[in-house]
Amino acid sequence: MDAEKVTQTSETKSHDINPSDKQQENPDPLPLKDDTENPSPPDESQSAEAEIVQQLPTDDGVKTTDDGHVQEDDPNNDEVKVEDSSPLPPDLGKVSEEIDQFISDLPNLKGENESKPPDVPVFVEQFAVLVEAKIEDYDGGDAPIKWSQLSQEDAMSILEFVDRISKLLNSLCQFSSEYKYAYSISRVDGVLQRAMSYIEEEFKSILYDYKIPDSDFNSDTSAKPNKETNSSSDTNQDSEQSSVAESAPSEDNKFPGYTEEIVTTMNKLSKALIAGGCEVECCQVYFLARRKALEESLHKLGFEKHSIDDVQKMHWDSLEREITAWIIAFKHCTNVLHSSERKLADAVFADQPSISEKIFSNLSRGMMIQLLNFAEAVAMTKRAAEKLFKFLDIYETLRDLLPLVDKMFIVSYADELKAEATLTRSRLGESMVSIFAELENSIQADSNKTPVPGGAVHPLTRYIMNYLKYVAEYRDTLEQVFREHQMIERADSTTGSDFDCQNPQAQSETLNKLSPFEAHMMKVMDLLDANLEAKSRLYKDTSLSSIFMMNNGRYILQKIKGSPEINGLMGDQWYRKRSSDLRQYHKTYQRETWSKLLQCLNHEGLNVNGKVNKPILKERFKSFNALFDEIHKTQSSWVISDEQLQSELRVSISNMVIPAYRSFLGRFSQTFTPGRQTEKYVKYQAEEIETHIDELFDGNATPWGRKKL
Repeated sequence: MDAEKVTQTSETKSHDINPSDKQQENPDPLPLKDDTENPSPPDESQSAEAEIVQQLPTDDGVKTTDDGHVQEDDPNNDEVKVEDSSPLPPDLGKVSEEIDQFISDLPNLKGENESKPPDVPVFVEQFAVLVEAKIEDYDGGDAPIKWSQLSQEDAMSILEFVDRISKLLNSLCQFSSEYKYAYSISRVDGVLQRAMSYIEEEFKSILYDYKIPDSDFNSDTSAKPNKETNSSSDTNQDSEQSSVAESAPSEDNKFPGYTEEIVTTMNKLSKALIAGGCEVECCQVYFLARRKALEESLHKLGFEKHSIDDVQKMHWDSLEREITAWIIAFKHCTNVLHSSERKLADAVFADQPSISEKIFSNLSRGMMIQLLNFAEAVAMTKRAAEKLFKFLDIYETLRDLLPLVDKMFIVSYADELKAEATLTRSRLGESMVSIFAELENSIQADSNKTPVPGGAVHPLTRYIMNYLKYVAEYRDTLEQVFREHQMIERADSTTGSDFDCQNPQAQSETLNKLSPFEAHMMKVMDLLDANLEAKSRLYKDTSLSSIFMMNNGRYILQKIKGSPEINGLMGDQWYRKRSSDLRQYHKTYQRETWSKLLQCLNHEGLNVNGKVNKPILKERFKSFNALFDEIHKTQSSWVISDEQLQSELRVSISNMVIPAYRSFLGRFSQTFTPGRQTEKYVKYQAEEIETHIDELFDGNATPWGRKKL
């Protein structure tokens, strides 16, 4: 009966330790037997499993002691002895110690007997089974345990096991040419790959779980107003753009989108992946995750990725907004994103500086190439005068980048990006020089034969002066552009793009003393003057022609006076010359309009033999009244929009007419019989004449007899 119990118990125990079930409990390992005498080794898996089974208790009532001796069971106490011989589950801590010792001793064992490498201990298989079971606990089923859900102790334990199994695999691979090591190498490698898969997935999950703070992008990214609009709004918006582009990460947010604790975790996971032979996979996961994050950052800044064809087809209003967003994004990248990405890469790959440098350089290079491609596409669009200022903004942005490139990138990448940026700048510069040449040509070609009503400021004058005012604000940049393209300018000059001036030799001498940009500014101003002179001849009335030139001349001087940049460009001599021209137009107007009226108040011929010649006097008053009525009716519809010029002109007219009329009226009004005759010929008192003069140049004819309030 006892024998039956032993047999039954032994059979049960044998079933429990079936070697095909890797996760069942095994007894502590014993030394392996030498199997070198077997000339034909069995299958790898069967051999390894057989070795494990060989060291486990058998069912013949015999068990082994820790020192390897055989100990028979007491037949009088079969059941108790069988229970004592039941195998205890392997202790992972003890097995780990044996693995560490094995890894440490293996190089010495190899050196002692290179012709006969040591056998693979059974605890290698045990360790593989136990580690695999550990990983299964976290990565098994449909819902693996996330790394963030692990306790610190569990996380450290996994990393230690992975590090140990990585070292074990490396040690075993020293005997990769040995047939009896093949199974163990394959087995350990499989467990390591399972562990790497779990860690890689967790590394990826953490990398993609970033957050881009909205506070970094709270500036208005709408398009910058045209240079022809309010300059104060430009200044305010430029300030906002600058604050976004140049803001640096706060100390509390040292890394882009991650806490320092998370970055520390990523560092540990990356070390585990690299140590486990998954450097390529680790770098790829990191690169893709951070590239996505950088693209989202650009998107939040308002910049979208566009192909060259997209940019070419884009309407200018839309492209202008995209350029504004590009400038903000570019400055934010160079001033903020690059430094924060470098810090992140250096922290995650703290033990691998070469990997950190390579990943950072590839990420930053890709982002910069994307931004540079957009700038190049813009430079290739059709040239137009309104594009000049955005071209200048891009040019300045690229120019300011070049000194930073060497600090941001390794030499090979820095040279590539500097070459790309320089080429794009060159294309933009060529476009800007061409825009200026086209501006000069457009002024010459403006031959509109329709005079501006009322002699007002011509739209061309407004456009050119506003344009030049803001051009002058980019003086330093344009000086650089024109110096770099001076040969292009000279080529244009020899092909006849320069305008034909009245004195080519004097013009040439003047331009030779100026910088290329100053020379172009002078050319534009001279072209505008010549164009306005031609347009003034469209007026049949010489007085109105003079009003037109005064209006435009005053507008030009006011714009120059109000802009220190353009005032400095044109110089005091030019300003004095134009002021003198303006006074000359004023004199011409007075002579053509009011000299004829004053002739009516001439005393000559009115006294004959000491008496007033009434018929002649009556004719003089009638002529004065008719001429003044005509002047008032006509010139009330003329326009002088500059209040100062309008006031100056009215005062000068009053100073010319009122004293002469008051004197003439005081001397000869008594000649007429009081009553109807006086009212018939003396139509205006001096005060009324002054009132009507103040009604001139309003742009609308004032109803006759209605006084301005």
